[in-house]
Amino acid sequence: MNNRTWAVLLAALALAGCDYLPFGYTPVGDIVAAPANFEGKEVKLRGMVRDVTKLPVLNVKMYTLGDGTAEIMVATEGNLPAVNDRIALKGIVKSALILGGQSLGLRVEETKRLP
Repeated sequence: MNNRTWAVLLAALALAGCDYLPFGYTPVGDIVAAPANFEGKEVKLRGMVRDVTKLPVLNVKMYTLGDGTAEIMVATEGNLPAVNDRIALKGIVKSALILGGQSLGLRVEETKRLP
């Protein structure tokens, strides 16, 4: 391969891991259908905020994210988005308990809000 081919190949590989590309998002429905497959793994999600919950006494901030396939709760330490905001994020899938492949307390803990 010539130098130009190598440069294009390296650029493509570098962009493949970029958070800002419009692909690589996990459908929420996939997580809800098989939570054990995603437990503890980082995922990229995007969708519309359906509901927000803030419990200042417990320092809990959560919102429901829907992408047309399903909805999931997202815990955040950042600012809560507004209902009907379209957002993208990276986060870790967590469950309080997985029993028989079913998750109790399924949520995503937001690690980064994407533009």
